[in-house]
This record gives sequence, structure tokens and C-alpha cells, in this order.
Amino acid sequence: MQSAWIDRDAEAAVARYDNLGRDLALRVYTTRLLGQDPRLVLHGGGNTSVKTRLSDLNGEEVDVLCVKGSGWDMGTIEPAGLPAVRLKPLLKLREREKLSDEEMVRLQRANLIDPAAPNPSVEALLHAFIPHKFIDHTHSTAVLALTDQPDGEALCREVFGARVGYVPYLMPGFGLAKLAAQMFDANPSVEGLVLVKHGIFSFGADARQAYERMIALVSLAEERLARQRKPAFVGAKLPARPARLADVAPIIRGACSLPDGKIDGAWKRFVLDFRGNEAVMNFVNGAEVARYGQAGVVTPDHNIRIKNRPLAVAAPEDGGLAAFDKSVRDAVAAYGETYKSYFAGNNARVGGIKTMLDPSPRVVLVPGVGLFGLGRSKKDAKVAADLMEAAIETITHAEAVGRFEPLPEADLFDVEYWSLEQAKLGNAKEPPLAGQVAVVTGAAGAIGFATAKAFAAAGAEVALLDVDEAAAQAKAKVIGGAALGVRCDVTDAASVKAAFAVVAAAFGGVDIAVSNAGAAWQGRIGEVDEAVLRESFELNFYGHQRVAQAAVKIMRAQGTGGCLLFNVSKQAVNPGPDFGPYGLPKAATLFLVRQYALEYGGDGIRANAVNADRVRSGLLTEEMIASRSKMRGVTEETYMRGNLLGREVEAEDVAQAFLAQALALKTTADVTTVDGGNIAAALR
Repeated sequence: MQSAWIDRDAEAAVARYDNLGRDLALRVYTTRLLGQDPRLVLHGGGNTSVKTRLSDLNGEEVDVLCVKGSGWDMGTIEPAGLPAVRLKPLLKLREREKLSDEEMVRLQRANLIDPAAPNPSVEALLHAFIPHKFIDHTHSTAVLALTDQPDGEALCREVFGARVGYVPYLMPGFGLAKLAAQMFDANPSVEGLVLVKHGIFSFGADARQAYERMIALVSLAEERLARQRKPAFVGAKLPARPARLADVAPIIRGACSLPDGKIDGAWKRFVLDFRGNEAVMNFVNGAEVARYGQAGVVTPDHNIRIKNRPLAVAAPEDGGLAAFDKSVRDAVAAYGETYKSYFAGNNARVGGIKTMLDPSPRVVLVPGVGLFGLGRSKKDAKVAADLMEAAIETITHAEAVGRFEPLPEADLFDVEYWSLEQAKLGNAKEPPLAGQVAVVTGAAGAIGFATAKAFAAAGAEVALLDVDEAAAQAKAKVIGGAALGVRCDVTDAASVKAAFAVVAAAFGGVDIAVSNAGAAWQGRIGEVDEAVLRESFELNFYGHQRVAQAAVKIMRAQGTGGCLLFNVSKQAVNPGPDFGPYGLPKAATLFLVRQYALEYGGDGIRANAVNADRVRSGLLTEEMIASRSKMRGVTEETYMRGNLLGREVEAEDVAQAFLAQALALKTTADVTTVDGGNIAAALR
């Protein structure tokens, strides 16, 4: 590992934060250097600090500890992410015999210079009790590969010698802070501390020294891992024809979903994030993946995000998906029962005071395919996959020089069910479509884009499908997050299948399909060319059928129901003059909606439609508005407001109708009218 310190960049940081002083500016700079290397920390892990002097709210200078705050990521940290705590009261706490986590948090908050600052790290007292000015803490994969062994401490002593102190595993908090300080006091000349099965600290009189000591110590670990290696994994015998990712993902996703338990028809679903690089494949394809892959997490920091262990399932074979589906569901059920037993036994040990989290895995290992991270959002799924990739690097190194051995189950439980984490349960309200994946066709148009935005705002992950790929991707970029733009020509069955395969691979499946793509053909029905009518049917009827078929296939593989939503238009029930080529396929689509509702209700799949009228869009263009207004002998404004309420219907109104139908778990075969009131188009 090489130092990334650059004098020019360090001085630029000092200049950028000149009002905060050199200490804090360089603390931000080196914290980012550490945080931007995934071999050291990931997703909020690790922490850093600096002891300095700052003015309090009264303008008086005091000694403070600026330490990474809760919720901040080291890779992107700003000065606000290093809240300043009065140092003297923290040092006084070392005299105590006991201090609960809750008391510790309150005392740290009571001594913040800025009362609006985030909570200091749970390891703030360790930073306070060690007298060095700058302190860095990471979860280096190389160091963990050494400590996560049956003889981890002895191996570390061989590598680091007297350059570091060695701290036996203890859960983060007051007890660990006191123990680490005692180990430091026994040998104050050490450059850092190795926390067995947890991570590594480095110290320095200035930011550069602490940072470069971290790099040097980690490099020693890397050098040891490069010597005396054996093959980490022996490959297992795998199917000659592995199943496709797009076929496997919905099965995994459905098997890991949980019935809501409170609302009939509701599910707790997870979004998936897939990884299948060479390192991942070597890992999941190992003959002993059930041992080393499910042994436990590499550092307790990961346990809160990905539970106490991943799930490994059998390898799927192309053409054998039914057998794979059963084996996965059996494996997930067994995982859940094991997790419940793990909770029950350990909860009894701590007095039965904990509330059980859901028993679904957050990482699934699939031989021949790769690994899946699971989360209630694509962001959370990526975090899980990132942490597992880091774990794979650690475990691979550990198995190459010895044998991977994580913390005992009881220690993992204590971190996963930490009182500070348990206190958060129920505080965060999830959006109504959290964990769901919505696909919208014709998504580059006005109604499609408004619908995609509405579903994203409700918490769904959205895929915007459109024949214009660049436009779909541009609209997805506007929505942001994990929104996906995909080319899809609904008049081409192969294009539809390919688009849904992309979505299944990206998110794990589909829960809501909004079939919205369409275009208007005009002509007097007794005189229009048959080719025009066929072209309209191809898009305005068969396009809906292709989309619905592709969605239903995935929904049934998941086994968690779903929702088909169709844009049928007012023309389906109230034909307009010279609009037969458009209205006829739309009327057929209305029947299609009800046929899907009839035939797939038993699978929990709902089918509903929105009957909208006069919405400015790519279908109802300005030219068409002018033409239809002239045909009716009214102004364009009168035409657009030609309804009982006298209000123009907008794309966002249609989007909200689709959203309402998606949320109505006990409604199917429904047609919702969004036209401002048109008695002639009202359904009987």
C-alpha cells in the first residue's frame, strides 16, 4: 500500500478550510485519503480524530477532541463531520468503573461545542484516552486477514512485533476505550494498536505521521499475506450450463421476501445488487463455500449491515430452475429458523430484552453465478454487496495463509443487537414502496416520466423503458439515485424480453409494471388503410401484451404478487370521430386488463388501468390539440378544459392515479378515470 499524501493537496485543504485552523483542515484531508480506499474502510466504517483548541459558543478557547461523527463517511467527510467535544470531561470519564452506552452518548452530547452537531463516534473515548494528537482507525482487509485466524494475535505479533500494542476483542464502547488505554500505557512508544478481530489504530504527532503509519502497518500485513500462501479455495463441480442471472435473481429475491404479517397481500421485499467478478467467482465456486462463506462477518462493524453470516445456496442449472427455486426457498427457510434460534438463545443470555430483526439474509452466495447483496433500497443492497466483496478479500487472504475464524456467535449478536441500534427501531418511517421495483414503458414521454418520478418519490426503484434509449437515460439521470434508463421497443418481443432481463439483473426483479407506451393514429374507420390499423394494434395492444407477459413471468418467479398498470385512454370507452385506429386497440387493451386480473389474481397479481383524457404529451401533441380543437369548433384552451370541472388534466395527475392503484393492495380489474369529468366516458 502506497501513501497518497501530496503536499500540494494538503496545503490546498488548509487553504480551503483556513477559518478552521491547520489541525482540522489536515484532519479532513487525511480522513478522506483513508476513506477513499476500500481496502481500509467502507460505508461509514472506521473513524479518525484530532486533539486541538477551538472557541466555544462564548468565544473562549478550550481543548477539544474533533472526532468522526455518526452518519458521516470518511471518504467524503467535511469539517462538520468531525464534531468537537470538550476534552477534559471526556478524560475524567476514565476514572469510572462502568458507563453504559446510553450514558456515554448523553455525556458526549452534553460536551459538544456545537449542540446541533452529530453524535461523536461510539469509539470517541478511545480516541480521547490515547494521548496522541492525531489518531486513525480502519478496518483494513489485510490486517483482518491476520487477526481473523485461530492464532490471530500470535500472527500479528510475528508481523508487527513491538511496533503496536495488542488489544483482545471487546465490543466498542467505554470498556474497550479503557482496555485500549491500558494497553497503550503499558508501552507508550507504540505506533498503533491492533484490535483483534476488529481493526487497527495508528497514532501520530501530526496528520501525516498518523496517516503514513497506518499505510506502513497495513503494508506489513500485505507483505506477510503475500508469503507462504497456499491455494485459498478448491473449486467445486458446477453445472455445465449455469442459469442466467436474469432468471436466478427473481428466485433469490422472492425467496428472501417476507409476508408483511399486518396487511393481507403486503410483502417486505428487498432490492438486489449483483457482483460476479473473478475474486467473487473464485470464492462462491469453492468446494467449502458453505464453511468459509457462512462462518461469519470479518469485523463486527459489518454485522449491523449484513447480519451474522451470508447464505450460500446450491448452484443453479439452465433448464433446472424449478429445482433451484425449491432448493433456494428451503435454504432461506432453514436460514430463517437458524437465525431465530440464534436470536432466542442469545436474547435469553442478555435477559430477553431485545427485539428480533427480520430473519432474511442480506448476502446470498450462488455458485456458478456470483453474490447478491440485499437491501430495502438499491443503495442498501450496494452497501451489503460492497461489504461482502471486502469480506471476500479478507477471507481469501485468511484461507491462503491459515483458516478464517470470525468472532464467536455471542459477540456477533451483541453488536447486531447493540442497544444503540435497537433504539433506532421504529424511528425511521419507510416510504410506501420501499423495496419495490417499478418498470415504466414510454418513460421518456410526459406521462411516463411523471409516473416514474412519482414512483421513485414513493420509495420504489424505477426503470425507465423507452424506444429512445438516450432519452430514457436522460430522464433517469434527472430522477437520480439508482434510476435506470433502458431501451425497449414494445413492438418487438425480443426487445421487451431483453429490457426486462436488464431490469431483473439490475434490481433483482419487478413488482410494478406500468404499460404506458403508445401513439395515436387517426382516420375514418371505414376508409383507413388496414396497414395503419395493424400498426396501431402492434403498439397500442400487442405492446401492452408483451410488457404484461414479461412482467408476469418475473412476478410469478418471485412468488410475491405484483401489479400491472395500463394506460388505456378515454378512447377505450368513448370513441372520438376519426380516432378509431387508436381507440380500437385501446378498447382491446381494456379487455386485456381484466383478463389479466381474472387469470392471475390467484398469484396475487393485480391488473388495473387508468382512463385519462386530453393530457399534453408526445401522444397528444400541440399539433393534435390544434387539429382536435378545430374539428370541434372550440379554442385550444376550451378543448383542453372541456370537462365537468373545467380543469386541464396534467401528466402528474395521471401519475398519481397509477401510484394510488399500485398502493391499493385489494383492488384489481379497476379502471380509474382521470379526465376532469366526462359523463360520456364514464364506465357503467
